[in-house]
Amino acid sequence: MSQAPLAFVYDVLPSRVVFGIGSLDKLTEEIDRLGAHRALVLSTPEQRNQGRQIADRLGSRAVGLFDKAVMHVPIEIAEQAREQAKALGADCCVAVGGGSTTGLAKAIALVSTLPILAIPTTYAGSEMTPIWGLTEGGVKKTGRDPRVLPKTVLYDPTLTVSMPAMLSATSGMNSIAHCVEALYSKDANPVISMMAEEGIRALAQGLPVVVAEPANLEARSNALYGAWLAGMSLGAVGMALHHKLCHTLGGTFNLPHAETHTVVLPHATAYTAPAAQEAMSCIARALGARSPDRTLPAPELAAPALYDLAVSLGAPTSLAALGLKPADLDKAADIAVQNPYYNPRPITREGIRALLQDAFEGRRPL
Repeated sequence: MSQAPLAFVYDVLPSRVVFGIGSLDKLTEEIDRLGAHRALVLSTPEQRNQGRQIADRLGSRAVGLFDKAVMHVPIEIAEQAREQAKALGADCCVAVGGGSTTGLAKAIALVSTLPILAIPTTYAGSEMTPIWGLTEGGVKKTGRDPRVLPKTVLYDPTLTVSMPAMLSATSGMNSIAHCVEALYSKDANPVISMMAEEGIRALAQGLPVVVAEPANLEARSNALYGAWLAGMSLGAVGMALHHKLCHTLGGTFNLPHAETHTVVLPHATAYTAPAAQEAMSCIARALGARSPDRTLPAPELAAPALYDLAVSLGAPTSLAALGLKPADLDKAADIAVQNPYYNPRPITREGIRALLQDAFEGRRPL
């Protein structure tokens, strides 16, 4: 029987990437390329010193530093940042940090025309997407808008050397989650699927070395390269069940973002696997997953291989370890089945509740 001809839609996202050791030296040149002269630098409180160093590099091109970025972009913080950008007459935002800082820059861009220059220091991937998120009243809302896609991204692996081993591990697993769901997305296409599989491979090879040898720049470069591919995948196609669950757990129960992705990923993958065998084969191949006796088909190895990778990195494997309470599981399941994201395997309340129980207890998928 012949296969049906290929048919797909691929949207190319317009962003400029400068990748490599020392690329931060091109910061002022890239600001000038944007035609900007009054940059507002954004950071988290923990990365204030790094934000200050960026502002110092920019000199007269910087008009201020806003250092209050936090997880899940609370609307109150977003409003403060928007007001400061307006009061200072900023004409661009420079976001230095991870997803929290980039997310804050997006919140500003969402209500203005300010371009974003992102300087990632983690493997979050948000810098390559037109996806924004805001948390209000305990609920995280997300959307897509081309205005929030950073115009320029400077990837300098040396900036990730100071990232603690555990943050490196969970941030990297978060990136792998983007690649995994891109492979079975409703919008999946051959170009992004190649990027997603390569992203998993680069991260899976780089992260163990990064954790063991934090100053290894070759491993840092591999992991950051994988994170870029993951961000490209996330930005180009829609996500599925895994991301819905993580948005629910993060926005409603304030669980840490990257750690939550790390814990949930193997279980969401196991849930989806029966309806996405080709994607599971790609995941297993990228992870180099092999059964001891080679009797198991590769698709069966994807979910347990993701779990095993997290264990090998010393990352958390249970929602209980992240602070979720047993009493929260039913509420989480109820929210997750409301307005569900697309998923190859239909979403049921019973199935999601069982998935969450496994993730809560940290069981290895079979």
